[in-house]
Amino acid sequence: MERGRQEPGEPYRRISVEEAREMQQEGALIVDVRRPDEWAAGRAAGAVHIPVDDFLAEAEAKLPAEGDLLFICAAGVRSALAAEMAAALGFEQERLYNVEAGAPKWIEAELPTRLAEEMREEDAAANRAVGGCGAELLPESGGILTHCNTGALATAGYGTALGAIRAAWESGKRLRVFCTETRPWMQGARLTAWELARLGIPATLIVDSAAGALMASGRVSAVITGADRVAANGDLANKIGTYALAALAEAHRIPFYAAAPLSTVDFGTASGAEIPIEERPAEEVTSLAGQRVAAEGVDVWNPAFDVTPARLIAALATERGAARPPFEASLRALAERPALRGAA
Repeated sequence: MERGRQEPGEPYRRISVEEAREMQQEGALIVDVRRPDEWAAGRAAGAVHIPVDDFLAEAEAKLPAEGDLLFICAAGVRSALAAEMAAALGFEQERLYNVEAGAPKWIEAELPTRLAEEMREEDAAANRAVGGCGAELLPESGGILTHCNTGALATAGYGTALGAIRAAWESGKRLRVFCTETRPWMQGARLTAWELARLGIPATLIVDSAAGALMASGRVSAVITGADRVAANGDLANKIGTYALAALAEAHRIPFYAAAPLSTVDFGTASGAEIPIEERPAEEVTSLAGQRVAAEGVDVWNPAFDVTPARLIAALATERGAARPPFEASLRALAERPALRGAA
């Protein structure tokens, strides 16, 4: 089907934004020959970028031998020059198209979606790498205690701490997971328990205050949680109750691990003492499912997070490997290491 229109004297056909969209979906290549400072929109569309001044030098290496070419140009003179250069390289007139004014707006309109998709893909890849690293820390069998929700529902689709448990299970390790209910929003009961059941991983739900008794019973071989923010020294802020689990784990000589991508580490924050802690509304504690359960007139302290000191953490699993004490050195070393394959 013939697309676009050709003006007298022009060595290319002009196509509309809609036609350009269709042609791109069919495999046509978009070539952006605008100035480098104008490339943001073209980059979002997956365009090949060739500055017009370098077109002849680079086009032969970057452009395919067959297929349609769609040019994005800042002005008519640029578009005519680009088409002239392409013709000089042997591209037939029937294969040359210039996207009319409005194409940058079309591309920019899709930019947020494209960026969101890229972020999702990068996060999913990083999570799988974090999970693989965390899985290596866990024993071949035994009980694993986790807190809050750190699975596919909390991330782009795989998980961090729960991703480590998932990866360990998929690798053949036979674990039983104990998940806390995680008051006051019950993420463990509502989300983590559901994910574990869906994955077919044996799981037992406990109330938050049963963690100590569970460890004392000898049924817990390791504790692993996520991390919402990690300071440069390894202190980490996470869902309220994480610090208590780490302290209990130390008392029972059980390793406490955390799992999070390196983007969670804030090297500008020296220690956990500098991490601000959000305090949530009293109603989250005094009421359950909209029904008040606490006595009237009682005060409430409801921090959303707490800080676990680095001295209680055996290792932090990341997408570039496991950081171990001293964390100041190991975290920086991991940040400088090339990303693992498949992770951002």
